[in-house]
Amino acid sequence: MGILEGKRLLVTGVLVESSIAFSAARIAQEEGAEVVLSSFGKALRLTSAIAKRLPKPAPVLELDVTDTAHLDSLADRLREHVDGLDGVVHAIAFAPQSALGGRFLETPWEDVATAVHTSAYSLKSLTMACKPLFGDRASVVGLDFDATVAWPQYDWMGVAKAAFESTARYLARDLGKQGVRVNLVSAGPLGTTAAKHIPGFDQLTGVWNDRAPLGWNVEDMDPAARAIVALLSDWFPATTGEIVHVDGGVHAVGA
Repeated sequence: MGILEGKRLLVTGVLVESSIAFSAARIAQEEGAEVVLSSFGKALRLTSAIAKRLPKPAPVLELDVTDTAHLDSLADRLREHVDGLDGVVHAIAFAPQSALGGRFLETPWEDVATAVHTSAYSLKSLTMACKPLFGDRASVVGLDFDATVAWPQYDWMGVAKAAFESTARYLARDLGKQGVRVNLVSAGPLGTTAAKHIPGFDQLTGVWNDRAPLGWNVEDMDPAARAIVALLSDWFPATTGEIVHVDGGVHAVGA
């Protein structure tokens, strides 16, 4: 019996097989979970195709986390596939190109607002849209990137991640009495499709190559995915508002 036996999960952010969320969905199924995926727009077709590569093909719902109509109908659409939810994986982030790549001082507010709405506020929006399906206990896990320092080229996405981390803490505070745990997994740089579109991504991987005490494999999604699955399980019943670093130890060492 796996550690997620009988759990019903919504996993967002599966785009291709190299997505961290895909590895999380695969391992979750291997551990006994029933998984529903979400995607939207042009990516919906890609997600529907990649869903067939999971150990068990998973249904895919259309979900734009910035679209109120999508959020308002999410619970009813999920009920067509599962009779409740035990966990949610938030693996969603986006910033316009003007908000990345060293143009921090020139980025217009409209693009900053897009980054914060999609990458931070959506944690609250998604959690509350799923909440009608939660039972006595549920676990929400988000994918993070260390926002305690300023990274080269990361710019307003770094600010959005700081807001994301704070949002997780406030959700943990307000939903704890209702049995909902909210935690984040802060992974080191991984070669996902989204990451490779960040200008200067190679600079980040260079930092990890030089500083990670345990070493770091930019192509290995499984360590981060396993942390997600562990937090979705019942093995962390009293842990909420936490950021679990899966970064080879870089967060703990100096230069």
